[in-house]
Amino acid sequence: MDFLGDWLYLIIGIALVGVLTLVGLLSGRARKAPPSPATGTEVIAAPTEPGVETPPEATAPPVDAGPVAPTLERPEGTASRLTRLRQRLAGSQGALGRGLLALLSRDRLDEDTWESIEDTLLLADIGVAPTTQLVERLRARIRTDGGPDTDVRAILREELIALVDPDMDRRLQVSGEDGKPGVVLVVGVNGAGKTTTVGKLARILVAENRTVTLGAADTFRAAAVEQLATWGERVGVDVVRGPEGSDPASVAFEAVKQGLEQGVDTVLVDTAGRLQNKAGLMDELGKVKRVIEKQAGVTEVLLVLDATTGQNGMIQARVFSEIVDVTGIVLTKLDGSAKGGIVVAVQGELGVPVKLVGLGEGADDLAPFDAAAFVDALLGG
Repeated sequence: MDFLGDWLYLIIGIALVGVLTLVGLLSGRARKAPPSPATGTEVIAAPTEPGVETPPEATAPPVDAGPVAPTLERPEGTASRLTRLRQRLAGSQGALGRGLLALLSRDRLDEDTWESIEDTLLLADIGVAPTTQLVERLRARIRTDGGPDTDVRAILREELIALVDPDMDRRLQVSGEDGKPGVVLVVGVNGAGKTTTVGKLARILVAENRTVTLGAADTFRAAAVEQLATWGERVGVDVVRGPEGSDPASVAFEAVKQGLEQGVDTVLVDTAGRLQNKAGLMDELGKVKRVIEKQAGVTEVLLVLDATTGQNGMIQARVFSEIVDVTGIVLTKLDGSAKGGIVVAVQGELGVPVKLVGLGEGADDLAPFDAAAFVDALLGG
């Protein structure tokens, strides 16, 4: 009898431990909204907002609570981000400005010197037409105002700012009308930094106390979807995603639908960028835009370009401008070379402004573009 009793107690003990372990695992799982029956999309819910106090009675940890929810990050404010990025840009791009100033400061500006100035500008990816225009204006200014006391740096600064065009409207259209969210469609080839740009832009908007929903519509790259989900967790915004290989338009539709239902300020939609099949990409992006606009207007289409790719970047810009109505450009990786002239080239090619620049790998290394600050950085501060 004692033998049977011992076995009975042992079985009950094992069962109790199993139940407690199961409860702990279930309580530790991340919250997920159930998949939409129509599309199969799911929402990766944002973690609890930081600063909200937890009642004392809720602080006791459950048995084997599982993975801890990620701690939300506080994105850097726009002002400090701009200051830091301008300093970094001056360090990486200053060689261009120093080279131009050295040439323009020579005692005698002969034809060989002007050819060297043209070569310097062309190597910086400014483009043939803008280079010709700038050299002609510099020649005229120095011929008219030239003298021993001529401030060559001031003349060069004025002409470069005019070339970059400070009058372009560089404001991000992230607000909708009639109480609807602004919808920002982010396009570009894979590898240009498109998905990272979406995450960094979400951080900027969160730092400005805006509410955001992300749409992971680059469904053909599982890494892109997971990457965007990580960005959402870090700053506390919901991410709408679908199964790998699912219809990107359905994910975009569900993201905007959720944004409308929750009354968020802005919906950011990441898209695929497979230029290998231009016709397929055109159809896909066109469909994404059409299904979004059944619910809310697309307020901004941002084209992400890698600043180091030179003429390849210009080809990409032309292709995407044929597919969608690009309203702004994001230049990434501008810190890696003296290729800052692509700002001028791409604006001249598309007739739309550079609105954001990315200058590094850090989470807050994305800032609004400012023509005067950019030129000052080119000239070494």
